[in-house]
Amino acid sequence: MSRTPLFDRLVDDAAVFPPGLAPLDVAVREHLDRRTQPYAGHIGTLLVPATDAAALARLASTDQRTVAQPLEVGLVVRPGSPVHPLVEATGLLRDDARVIVTAVELGWSPDWRSVLALDVPVVVEVAGGTDQQAALDDIAAAVDDDADVIAKFRTGATPSRPWPDEQALGGFLDAVILHGLSFKLTGGLHHAVRGRYSAEQQHGLLNVVIATHEALAGAEGPELAHVLGQTSAELLAERVSRLTAVDAARVRASFTAYGCCGVLDPLVELAALGLIAEHPHLDR
Repeated sequence: MSRTPLFDRLVDDAAVFPPGLAPLDVAVREHLDRRTQPYAGHIGTLLVPATDAAALARLASTDQRTVAQPLEVGLVVRPGSPVHPLVEATGLLRDDARVIVTAVELGWSPDWRSVLALDVPVVVEVAGGTDQQAALDDIAAAVDDDADVIAKFRTGATPSRPWPDEQALGGFLDAVILHGLSFKLTGGLHHAVRGRYSAEQQHGLLNVVIATHEALAGAEGPELAHVLGQTSAELLAERVSRLTAVDAARVRASFTAYGCCGVLDPLVELAALGLIAEHPHLDR
């Protein structure tokens, strides 16, 4: 049974970020190609560093496909980086008819609220540990003031942060749902099911979907960690296939998207499990 709406525009294209590190021109060309190729309906925004805005605008201006359908991009600065590149990049692209800035993404910091004046959706990455509660409180306060903000959590390891295990990810899901916030994920979510890949443990997309559903129903961190640790593709696919349209809508209202440098990796696996078709919504 296909749960296509559950996966619509779910996977943002992070091809230029590690470990993919695609050159910007290649990432833009392949992203535009994929708009009319298999799995098109499941691929979301192209994510690019804010510092590449000028180069991005030049590339968009030389591809005729952006005349009829502009290139949708999310502008990103890494946690700990200055915020001003987001301001400059958004200003540069604001009147560009061939590029639409769908969101700006940055890490939680004392000056993150300065980007609210840009009048575009904001994605704020929060870490684990003791600062997470304060960060989510801060984001929730901004949302209460009618700001368009969601939280982001990194599911993969970085040079400065270890891989967040199922307890860490389950704790985030529990906390973000309790705060009434929507969220996206980034890094390390390349596969449909939790497992060891290339000698590394990685979280699974289907695990996250079911864990989000369970969190919305009141499950707490330890229960969510159990779901996130499951490794049976058959069991997880069967549970996802039983989600109703209402369930799917609730899950996606919370779990809005995630960034992946190899956007086709999880989608090919979902298709093999019979959860999506190859050619949904090619006319989007």
